[in-house]
Amino acid sequence: MDFGKSFTFPFEDDEWVTKILIGGLLSLIPIVNLVVVGYAIKVIKNVADGVERPLPNWDEFGDLFVKGLMTTLASLIWTLPMMAFAMVMAVLGALAGGGDSQSNVFAVCMMSVSCMMVLYGFCIGVLLPAAMARYAVTGEFIAFFRVGEIFHLVASHLGEYIISLLLMIVASFISAFGLIFCCIGVVFTAFWSTLVGPHLLGQLCRPSAAAAAPSPQPPEIEVIS
Repeated sequence: MDFGKSFTFPFEDDEWVTKILIGGLLSLIPIVNLVVVGYAIKVIKNVADGVERPLPNWDEFGDLFVKGLMTTLASLIWTLPMMAFAMVMAVLGALAGGGDSQSNVFAVCMMSVSCMMVLYGFCIGVLLPAAMARYAVTGEFIAFFRVGEIFHLVASHLGEYIISLLLMIVASFISAFGLIFCCIGVVFTAFWSTLVGPHLLGQLCRPSAAAAAPSPQPPEIEVIS
């Protein structure tokens, strides 16, 4: 994988100034900014397909909006268990306020649920980008929830995937330097940072990357004659 290219590829486009300007402005508009999410999905697809200049044009807004809406809806579905954990913790917290031995049991249960909530939140943070990549490549909403395929994508490129997640965090940190420009530049550096992750995920989904990944081999059957 070319990790460095994920940070620089937008600037290789002849119209990068216009495209980033439009993306930065659209990201400020509620609801409309779903097209920015769809744009990121399109970047994943373009990189996976080996498009030389993967930064899409700002056209087909309807398609971009639908892709962004589907991605946001899937993300909300992924977080539903977090909401359930939060409600259970609220109930247990109320029951643990009595101060008796039974309350102590509820307090222990609340701590256990809290640990489960943290663990699940970590899993979302790790797996959701891979789920987005699968959706981008297949175009199927159900791809967000094909856990086996998502795990396979992560496991077959585990080292590169972990590095990609870390680089996404680095890109977000770098985007904060837009604050230097009186809070105006951050709009555009933030949009730039959202393109780094999709490019990394697109590289992981390229056919060449998939071919290089180890695949499980069926056991050999010895025929005794």
